[in-house]
Amino acid sequence: MKFFSRTDRALTRKSKREIPAGLWTKCEACGQLLYNKALEENLKICAKCDFHFPLSAHERLALLIDAGTFEEWDAQLAPVDPLSFQGPKAYAQKLKEDQQACQMRDACLTGSGLLDGHRTVVGLTDSRFLMGSMGSVVGEKLTRAIERATESHHPLIIVSGSGGGARMHEGLLSLMQMAKTASSLMRLDEAGGLFISVLTHPTMAGVLASFASLGDVIIAEPRALIGFTGPRVIEQTIRQKLPEGFQRSEFLLEHGLIDLIVHRRELKATLARLLVQLG
Repeated sequence: MKFFSRTDRALTRKSKREIPAGLWTKCEACGQLLYNKALEENLKICAKCDFHFPLSAHERLALLIDAGTFEEWDAQLAPVDPLSFQGPKAYAQKLKEDQQACQMRDACLTGSGLLDGHRTVVGLTDSRFLMGSMGSVVGEKLTRAIERATESHHPLIIVSGSGGGARMHEGLLSLMQMAKTASSLMRLDEAGGLFISVLTHPTMAGVLASFASLGDVIIAEPRALIGFTGPRVIEQTIRQKLPEGFQRSEFLLEHGLIDLIVHRRELKATLARLLVQLG
């Protein structure tokens, strides 16, 4: 049989090559399709528009703290479900899923390490875990870290990445963490301690309204979304169009809420200089 007269479906059917999942990420700022391996090699910064994607707590730790010097604190603390909260998905189930996905007990990592040779107390929130929201464990771990910084007279750096604010699943127990972290920072300040707050995309709601906005120096990454309530909710409430770039780092620097905008590649060096100048 002649080749061109064959009706074999294997030959006439158009072959479709499927792209494996997990290889590409679309930039939320410019829409560029980014190869994940190249994105990770570029510190999760868009090569086209320079948008800074969120980093996990452990990625952030590797970026800032000298290798092999980090000592984690309070790793055993784990959240409970005091209200037996039920929503589209039970709180207990969401905790279990995020713990498995993030390999963390909750949305916060605290401890001590060297930053360019300077002994530093660090706290990092992780937006992958329930949007980095602050429940009782996150508040407790940060408070203990602040208290240890006060006692040891070491500088404190907290890197915030929370789009969830106070965690509604724990009700009042979550809201209490705002006052608890703020009051412990007041004692740190009275003792002459140094607190540098680093705001990343996104830092919102109760986290911004408490410890994240109380730094002696407040640094933000470029184009990070920072605010109490999201811009869409504000627009729907006031029925007005918000200014261009509202609640982005550049807007907040112009209006005095933050002190510096620092590119991710320069963040460790900038923090090291501040520790020398202010420590």
